[in-house]
Amino acid sequence: MTSTRQAVSMSLALILAVAMSASCASDNDRAADSRISVVATTTQVQDFVRVVGGPDVRVVGLLKPNVDPHDYEPAPIDTVEVAKADVIVSSGAGVDAWLRPLINSAESDAPVTVASKGVDLLAGTGDEAGSSDPHVWHDPRNAEIMVRNITAALITADPTRRSAYQQRSDAYLAQLSALDTEIAGEIATVTNKDLVTNHDAFGYYARRYGLTVVGSIIPGFDSSAELSASQLSDLIATIKSHGVRVVFSESSLPAKAAAAIADEAGVKVVSGKDALYGDTLGPAGSDGDTYLKMMRHNTRTFVDNL
Repeated sequence: MTSTRQAVSMSLALILAVAMSASCASDNDRAADSRISVVATTTQVQDFVRVVGGPDVRVVGLLKPNVDPHDYEPAPIDTVEVAKADVIVSSGAGVDAWLRPLINSAESDAPVTVASKGVDLLAGTGDEAGSSDPHVWHDPRNAEIMVRNITAALITADPTRRSAYQQRSDAYLAQLSALDTEIAGEIATVTNKDLVTNHDAFGYYARRYGLTVVGSIIPGFDSSAELSASQLSDLIATIKSHGVRVVFSESSLPAKAAAAIADEAGVKVVSGKDALYGDTLGPAGSDGDTYLKMMRHNTRTFVDNL
């Protein structure tokens, strides 16, 4: 009987010791992970935060690759992550307008950085009058502004790592400047500079590199808009009158409408793996899984097809 009690007592002691050890290990893991937690909205700003933050930041992305930001609906885990965030980074200019209700729902008091603050925004016209084009990242000079804003936010939240953040930021800014020069040189070789795309997402790219967006299948900045019958006829007429040779589809949008309009106008459609990355970066391993790769992919697609 005594031996049985001793055996039970030893077993309980062992279980308690293991539990205490596991608890200590968990606490130590949390203490060892001194990274700040940053919640970022679009895939582009997620990439910028990862580059500048490096190993010092835990990045939580709300939008996933190849998911249209206009279709985003928060999941319960998003609310949890926003509540735990040390810093929240939005792209701004309306593309992630759903963020504020999410922050309110999470009851978060984390500082919010609007990455596009300071960018010279393109104003909408026609049905888009009164709004701004949110696709600011398609101009690398705007990306530089966004990176500087993100860098300042990380340094403010985590000043002890100021030097590391600044060094990574400076190195990346140099890459963005070189990218801008590279793209300008490639687009300069293009003779027909008229663009027709899935939706009006490339205004900043066109403004920077001397292209002209003569039409889009989805008539507006928001990819949920639709062409009316008269707008469809007008777009086909525009394609023919401008001598447009190709309609560009986008990775996050169905290519069916682009293909149908291209067929009606008697021109080529670019889709599949060659589709443009407009609203979102691509999945890991794709030609658009980082901002730098996305911009080079889009430029190569324009140069090869215009």
